[in-house]
Amino acid sequence: MKLTFVGAAHEVTGSCHYIDACNKRMLVDYGMEQGRDLYENVPIPVSAAEIDYVFLTHAHIDHSGLLPMLFAKGFRGRIFATDATVGLSSIMLRDSAHIQMFEAEWRNRKAKRSSSVEPYEPLYRMEDADGAISLLSPVHYGEVLEVSEGISVRFTDVGHLLGSASVELWLTEEGQTKKIVFSGDIGNSDQPLLKDPTPVEEADYVLVESTYGDRLHSAEKVDYVAELAKVLNRTFARGGNVVIPAFAVGRTQELLYFLRKIKHDGLVEYKDFQVYVDSPLAVDATGVFTKNNLQCYDGEAMELIRQGIDPLDFDGLNLAITQEESRAINEDDEPKVIISASGMCEAGRIRHHLKHNLWRSESTVLFVGYQAEGTLGRSLVEGASEVRIFGESVEVRSEIDTVKGMSGHADQAGLLKWMGGFSKKKPEKVFVVHGEGEITDHFADLLKEKLGLEACAPFSGSVFDLLKNEFVYVAAPVAAEGRKGALRRISTVFEKLIAAGERLLAVIRKNEHGANKDLAKFTSQINSLCDKWDK
Repeated sequence: MKLTFVGAAHEVTGSCHYIDACNKRMLVDYGMEQGRDLYENVPIPVSAAEIDYVFLTHAHIDHSGLLPMLFAKGFRGRIFATDATVGLSSIMLRDSAHIQMFEAEWRNRKAKRSSSVEPYEPLYRMEDADGAISLLSPVHYGEVLEVSEGISVRFTDVGHLLGSASVELWLTEEGQTKKIVFSGDIGNSDQPLLKDPTPVEEADYVLVESTYGDRLHSAEKVDYVAELAKVLNRTFARGGNVVIPAFAVGRTQELLYFLRKIKHDGLVEYKDFQVYVDSPLAVDATGVFTKNNLQCYDGEAMELIRQGIDPLDFDGLNLAITQEESRAINEDDEPKVIISASGMCEAGRIRHHLKHNLWRSESTVLFVGYQAEGTLGRSLVEGASEVRIFGESVEVRSEIDTVKGMSGHADQAGLLKWMGGFSKKKPEKVFVVHGEGEITDHFADLLKEKLGLEACAPFSGSVFDLLKNEFVYVAAPVAAEGRKGALRRISTVFEKLIAAGERLLAVIRKNEHGANKDLAKFTSQINSLCDKWDK
């Protein structure tokens, strides 16, 4: 019964943990690495075809984004996730595949002039995303599911994203049962739509995230509705648009909730203002939010639903799907709110709206989320007077504003509160993951100091024996050589054949205890296939 740390070890993204127990091989998350790379991640210890199960904490790409690649390499097991996570993942994995394919097409078109450049292959294609989606198995919050002999799982709401969950995993081997809890991403308290994180009362081992393990959110509670109304009033008074770059899943829905309240309470003088959501992904995600509101929404939002009010819908809301509908938004001179992705302005339709509005002194570009270093959004927040969009220079004359404090992640106090919830049985050991560099070590020390817990922050490649309660291998940090991209792509037809061969071998091993008659038939079929191709 062993746990191997693969991804998000002393890094924030690329979450992945591997478990070998009960004659099964399992992953908790398989996420894509994003942004700056600090350390190299070890590969999963077995081939993709040998993985039996994946337990997915939530739909964000840094937790789910490599599942299509797992499918492309031969994985055909089951992916367990909450109902809402299944719905969001179905949208987000297809969107990720589209981005991968678009980037490959763009790079190859750019490289055509150089015959020495090898064709760029995407990490995966749309058919791989569809394949991974077909393996998703929905589970209700709070339901204890027996996955196979000796393995049970439960998903508990942690309020980070619609459908987000901590994964409680019970493993029974050699007469011993161990409970391992994977926190996933723990949500902030008092969010407008989602419930507060639900504590877990007992565990033998815990893997906890530490994104904000070294800091606190603002001590003063921000009235987001009032702050947003102020921005709208002064911008509309100038005759301008309010352009909001927002993540399509999560943040866009929160903004719709605030805007409905602003309209209902009459907080803006220009009462008939129109709101445009220009992101097909955001539109689809909003539909998933509405479908799953009964099991995921918090008290205030649920009260609206009991009154027959949709918290995410209101008069004046317009959903732009087609490119024609997107272009028409900027052909209208009336002051309006435009919400579009991506949230950091690096891609998507938001760049078109910035191009049309940044040069207008009457407009406002309002940021409502973190802007990573090196992004267009970060440049604007830091006061750039001119930026390049689609190869053209655009002068920044519009008002640039931010609404601080909007975060889907618990801060240090929230993380400590969740870790303090193990009231029936404190964990024997806590592993701190999903935090940048020294933050993981800092939070591990804090858990020892504040809660008296034995805690550490392992590096990628470390292996822990859950029965013996000890590390069997402690990995040293390996510095990354550059940006992300070291993942092995299946770039040739022959490599796809190799992946298929690995899957065949995995299938053979899974049939070890089958009936002799069936195994003899299987053997004959394989030999016939080999005879055909052994030239």
